[in-house]
Amino acid sequence: MSDQITNSEKNKITDAPAMRQDTPIDISGEQDRILLEGTQRDLYDFKDEEREEDFYRIEAGLTEEIVREISREKHDPDWMLEFRLKSLKLYEQIEVPDWGPPIDGLNMDRIATYVRPKTDMAGSWDDVPEDIKNAFDKLGIPQAERESLAGVGAQYDSELVYHNVREDVAASGVVYTDMESALTGEYEQMVKDHFMKLVPPTDHKFAALHGAVWSGGSFVYVPKGVKVEIPLQSYFRLNAKGAGQFEHTLIIVDEGADLHFIEGCSAPKYNVANLHAGCVELYVRKNARLRYSTIENWSKNMYNLNTKRAIVEEGGVIEWVSGSFGSHESYLYPTSVLKGDGSHAEFTGVTFAGKGQNLDTGAKMIHIGRNTSSFIDTKSISKGGGISTYRSSVEIRKSAEGSRASVNCGSLMLDSESRSDTVPAIDVRTDKADVGHEAKIGRISDDAVFYLMSRGISEAEARAMIVSGFASPVSKELPLEYAAEMNNLIKMEMEGG
Repeated sequence: MSDQITNSEKNKITDAPAMRQDTPIDISGEQDRILLEGTQRDLYDFKDEEREEDFYRIEAGLTEEIVREISREKHDPDWMLEFRLKSLKLYEQIEVPDWGPPIDGLNMDRIATYVRPKTDMAGSWDDVPEDIKNAFDKLGIPQAERESLAGVGAQYDSELVYHNVREDVAASGVVYTDMESALTGEYEQMVKDHFMKLVPPTDHKFAALHGAVWSGGSFVYVPKGVKVEIPLQSYFRLNAKGAGQFEHTLIIVDEGADLHFIEGCSAPKYNVANLHAGCVELYVRKNARLRYSTIENWSKNMYNLNTKRAIVEEGGVIEWVSGSFGSHESYLYPTSVLKGDGSHAEFTGVTFAGKGQNLDTGAKMIHIGRNTSSFIDTKSISKGGGISTYRSSVEIRKSAEGSRASVNCGSLMLDSESRSDTVPAIDVRTDKADVGHEAKIGRISDDAVFYLMSRGISEAEARAMIVSGFASPVSKELPLEYAAEMNNLIKMEMEGG
């Protein structure tokens, strides 16, 4: 998208992968079987029947009346309705990107932009409807909350169905709520001051789409000096067939504060396209620290066109830890704007592209302040004809004297059908900076597989062990239970077709 990789940066890339034709997801018969086979995702692939008496679904498509109806459903203040309508006009004017993976199989006329269960958000797990509660139980959300989390928000399709924060965390002044409650309650002005200021609707077509139809998501404010010792988590489950999810995450970590925020997401497989076009905006104030971890585990009928951006003030630190699994096509490039002197950003990520997937991911660092520093460490894995493209962009402006940036990306192809590309862009406008880039692309060593097999390990297990080791820079940065989930996803992808 043009927000993370601009047109000028695009023109510098001379070794970009050739454009490939997308496969529209609206199929049946043998093609349907091929699409839906593969990874054994039973843990995530359950689905609930969408009964009319239990769910409200807006008609498919994108019109002004649909946007107005979403706004009425959400009881928006007048300024938000106006914002949505302006975003809709921008969406109609902005062209689809022509440089990344093709997304011509995505037809907005067939996407329902708003689906919600007919239930109010609950503050007690016992009050969540039984079928929805069972879905999150299967994903381990209540157990994770009891064992290791300071607060949890659970979104089902377009709305949160459950939200709770530990009393001691709330007593410290931390605000953790759903976006709708923040927008229509006492934090409305704070939302208005920050909402889509980092990612304006003018940035690219799907930012404009998000501005028009956004729904759900999380609002977090950590007061000055408050250090939240254990993580907060939001989990997004898209159950509806032929629908989109457009959650908005807005986090403000005030001066000297510290937070670890985790987002997870999943969806069942369908033989029609689903769309995810969320938005994450992170504000890291002076000497504050934010770690944002996410495991994106979408199904392989999903177009994942997500936008994430952080701005970091003097002495602040942003740490991204990202695992990207599933989805049919992805555009995902978390961006860090190092505005303040001495600010720092790290991005650690892994992407696994299997059969029928074209995942275009990476990260972008923009150095503005003096003596800023950034580090990107990514791993991409491709299997079964999957296509994995890593894009990085490091921009060091004239004002960023004394800044340092390092990029390290590794790609592992598990067979001769798969493809992996590395597409870096580096733009340095001052002589007083230090920038390094290293890229490695390879295949699993037959000698390593033979060695493990000689120790009594099967070939499949040996290959899975090697891939898990390759991805370990990400898993070791996650809390134990999320590292276990990521390793389980890798194992399932290795077992799949």
